[in-house]
Amino acid sequence: MSTQIQDQEARHRRSVGRSIKNYVALTKPRVMELLLVVTVPAMILAQGGLPNLWLVLATLVGGAMSAGSAGAFNCYIDRDMDRKMKRTAGRPLVTGEISDRNALVFAWVLGVLSVAWLALTTNLLAAALSAAAIFFYVVIYTLVLKRHSEQNIIWGGIAGCFPVLIGWAAVTGGLDWPAWVFFLIIFLWTPAHYWPLSMRYRDDYAAAGVPMLGVVRGRTTVGLQVILYAWATVVSSLLLIPAAGIGWVYTVVALLAGGYFLVQAHTLYGSAIRGHEGKPMQVFHGSITYLSVLSVAIAVDPLLPF
Repeated sequence: MSTQIQDQEARHRRSVGRSIKNYVALTKPRVMELLLVVTVPAMILAQGGLPNLWLVLATLVGGAMSAGSAGAFNCYIDRDMDRKMKRTAGRPLVTGEISDRNALVFAWVLGVLSVAWLALTTNLLAAALSAAAIFFYVVIYTLVLKRHSEQNIIWGGIAGCFPVLIGWAAVTGGLDWPAWVFFLIIFLWTPAHYWPLSMRYRDDYAAAGVPMLGVVRGRTTVGLQVILYAWATVVSSLLLIPAAGIGWVYTVVALLAGGYFLVQAHTLYGSAIRGHEGKPMQVFHGSITYLSVLSVAIAVDPLLPF
């Protein structure tokens, strides 16, 4: 009898663990991590030093819930397309491990909690920006643009810029020019980051009827667009120097990391004009490295005594 009880308890623990894992998957944790990476540097830059650690923690928790809510809504709305794509075939709504209703309730609860949490622990502006980020990602990008425009990731990518504004607003209660320059950097970076992915998974997006640029345009066109946006990103990153009065450490890192990003973008384009696919995922992952390194430099520079 005791062995049966132990087996039942073990199965229950595995079931609970799997359910938690599936709900976490709904939040798109990799996207969430990337969004949170830029929040802390924005807060340090706004403060001109280390902000109150409780404020940082509260902002990160609120931002994580906000990004998680947007991701869960996206999984719910796009579940029909996800069933047609190999890349998304393992998502919980596709496998049936989470019901559509439960996913929708989860998304709403996370969204409401994120706004309420930020309103209580930071300020109303940060909470309003959180709500705007969810709205922009769910309505403007997922519902309006994603299925109907090859420019979807350009304007839809604005949602991914909001964490900078949320972090800045949490510290200052307002939005200053450096916050908008940081916003611009991420806005211009997003297409250069995402379009290589659309090249790699062109067949997936085509099967799902998503008009990503990699589907509706040839490799050469996509490669050229990646170069243009990569250059625009690097140039905009240098605007942060006068806008925020930032120092030489950031300047050096921005130039070196920017050069790395540009070399990868040009290499992809070079492959495209020769009729080869090249290595789009290398550019995709390289763009993440670029933004992460740039964000670290933004965070470190204000903390240095020189």
